[in-house]
Amino acid sequence: MVDMWSLDSEAIEESVAFQAQVRDLVWRETRRRLGLSEHEGPATPNALAPTSAAALHLNLMYLQVATEAGQAGEALAADGAARAGRAGASYADLGLSAGITRQAARKRWPATVGTQWVLYLLTGKTGPHGTATKVFRSGEKAIETGRTAVDKGAVADEGAVGAVVIDSSRQAVWACYFNPSTWAPQETALPEALRTVPRTGEDGHADWLHRWEQHVASLL
Repeated sequence: MVDMWSLDSEAIEESVAFQAQVRDLVWRETRRRLGLSEHEGPATPNALAPTSAAALHLNLMYLQVATEAGQAGEALAADGAARAGRAGASYADLGLSAGITRQAARKRWPATVGTQWVLYLLTGKTGPHGTATKVFRSGEKAIETGRTAVDKGAVADEGAVGAVVIDSSRQAVWACYFNPSTWAPQETALPEALRTVPRTGEDGHADWLHRWEQHVASLL
């Protein structure tokens, strides 16, 4: 649950307004299922005598609708978490958005993070100078594509000479380069300084690309 004390006043107002919209939706659906027209029945769930049979019937229906709304919300949240995970979000990112801890996010949406792998290809045999990026949902597919690209790149001046696969936590999990002595892809361990890859647009990303280019060039 979001800590209301940690929010600024504008965020609190937005949260309260949204909760009111959901409450109104649940109330309207409750009335619809009870067959009440716009001008029939109580104006609010609290308008009936608390211990009356009518109040019991109405509030049980309200509970049913509210439960279904919560289940729909959970399904939508899981959907959003899955898409965010594929886009590279960490469990810390998911927890922050959901107002829960990183550990709670991991427990709530297991196997959501780590569903995106990014393949970086370095191209150009004479002084590597180009990069290409592809996103995959399968780590095995990303690695296979990288190895194939480097293997085929051996016959083209602008072909791939290096490949790195990055997981959702932005850690390099696999790398290879074109080995000129064997004319085949050669897997390699990256130096410690190259194993964490900043996101595109973040400080340090361009520097990482430059240092990776230098590293591959030193191996060719």
